Amino acid sequence: MKTQSSQDSPTVRLDKWLWACRFYKTRTLAKNMIDGGKVHYNGQRCKASKLVEIGATIKLAQGYDEKTVRVKALAEKRLSAPLAQALYEETSDSLALRQERAELRKTNSLFAPHPDTKPDKKMRRQLLLIKSQQ
Repeated sequence: MKTQSSQDSPTVRLDKWLWACRFYKTRTLAKNMIDGGKVHYNGQRCKASKLVEIGATIKLAQGYDEKTVRVKALAEKRLSAPLAQALYEETSDSLALRQERAELRKTNSLFAPHPDTKPDKKMRRQLLLIKSQQ
């Protein structure tokens, strides 16, 4: 495991660090998320080649969730999950917001359940009729 302290010169690219911390499954996916504007480094959009520094704040999208993390350590290689989680610290605001959004998703799924099967032609006509009457 090659981790760097704050005394060493930081030489880890952002896409490599996100991959090493297991936020994204591949470096290519991490690069695409950065290029797509889904990752912000210290509040600004950046490139995948941006060098990560200890203490920096990174805001990233991961599935339905948005996380805000603070960099605690650097690593160039992909680590096991417990070791990867030691490289960053999620902010308390981010945790609270993720919990709130998860609850909203759960309650929304109760009000708009997904049917077990796709509606057939007759059911589609009935749905269109109901929607047109509202």
